[in-house]
Amino acid sequence: MCDWLAGAVLAFSADGTREVVAQVEGMPFSIDWLSDGRLVATTPAGLVAGRDLAPYGAARKPFNEIVVDGAGRAWVDMPGSMPWEERKAGIVAVVYPDGSSRQVADDVWFPNGMLVLGDDTLVVAESHADRLTAWTITDAGDLVDRRVWADLGRDSAPDGICADAQGAIWYASVPGQRCTRVAEGGEELDSISVDRGCFACMLGGDDGRTLYIVANRYGPTGASDGIVLTQSVAVPHAGRP
Repeated sequence: MCDWLAGAVLAFSADGTREVVAQVEGMPFSIDWLSDGRLVATTPAGLVAGRDLAPYGAARKPFNEIVVDGAGRAWVDMPGSMPWEERKAGIVAVVYPDGSSRQVADDVWFPNGMLVLGDDTLVVAESHADRLTAWTITDAGDLVDRRVWADLGRDSAPDGICADAQGAIWYASVPGQRCTRVAEGGEELDSISVDRGCFACMLGGDDGRTLYIVANRYGPTGASDGIVLTQSVAVPHAGRP
């Protein structure tokens, strides 16, 4: 998980023991892993990789979220404005293994969590549009067939997302103080309520059936209230990351 204010990438064992995997300067930063096992992260200075956080691509571009597909391409997004500013559309870009990058989509409204379903479906959480949006990934690394994967309803504001083996998606909601599982089309399948905003979620554990939730109080006084919660669920992890 990413602790933004501490600038730390943290790894936790099942008993809660923590290890600092890397230290990152500035925020936002998000993480995934390359096919060779190296950590790759978005940072204000661009993408970096490995324990030494060596430059990897998209230099000086402060992308937000990231997901790496089976071909080794890193899909990243960038909001067009901060939550407190007048709303402007953001973008989605792709960073290739050689470090080159290009924009592949626009008109995304505060893009946040990203995942890849199967081998060829990219899904992005649009926090300011209350929806999950999908594209088909072509062999050439283009995005086609844009569609609304799930309309989540007003003020859902999906943030981090993850997928399971039945093709459903869990999304974290800060204003909703919950993580909710939905099917394609938007049908709500399950929901877990907590006492503070949910920023990110991921399925893991030995059998992939532990839902990890990163949550915090919403507002400037809540920086020290961040917690990681766990909940056992029936359907295990699938997809990327």
